[in-house]
Amino acid sequence: MGLQPYDPVHALQRRLAEARRWERVPDVLILVEHEPVITLGRRGKEEHILAPAEVLAKEGILVRRVERGGDVTYHGPGQLVAYPIVHLASHHLGISEYMHLLEQAILDTLADYGLAAHRREGYIGVWLGLKKIASLGVRVARGVTYHGLALNVSPEMRHWGYIIPCGIPDATVTSIARELPAPPPMAEVKERLTRHLAALLGLGLEPIPWGEVEERLSDLAEEANLPG
Repeated sequence: MGLQPYDPVHALQRRLAEARRWERVPDVLILVEHEPVITLGRRGKEEHILAPAEVLAKEGILVRRVERGGDVTYHGPGQLVAYPIVHLASHHLGISEYMHLLEQAILDTLADYGLAAHRREGYIGVWLGLKKIASLGVRVARGVTYHGLALNVSPEMRHWGYIIPCGIPDATVTSIARELPAPPPMAEVKERLTRHLAALLGLGLEPIPWGEVEERLSDLAEEANLPG
């Protein structure tokens, strides 16, 4: 979807998850970069946002509380965000297995670039040493996932100074651009992450233009009385 504001994509996820629940659409993967936004998950604490509201407003950074798991995180241009809308039972997956699958897709993607990332005991996400390079936060409603993962490719790293990332006091944040002499193109990282996710889920993926997604959802809403 390219660069998009947060709110319409959040609403899209909810609509797709409801349609997936009723088996009106197959599993869907949304790939997007967001305009600057700080999101607070179900366990998110307001005090983990360090910058005052007027500073965030001046920087054009929105704040949103959402229904995903986890604490506070930042999204912005240069960060690859992936939202899989997946019916877990169809893949014989529990939530913990699914979270490990998302982590593995990121690990495999980073390995393609020679980056030896790892999980960190007791935390969700992907790390290079003690530096976090990818965050995860998921919601499962009636067996269908939404929200997902965020991989730092080449974002504005200064903005992470406005939060305590994921509520972890000693966490520092990095990106592919910081770890490599020359960062790979976003389009290439998207392709590799998509390929690894598809392989781990055992799915073949077909690109669908954004306009066609809107059209399909509008038709489904009329047919099945789904939220429009």
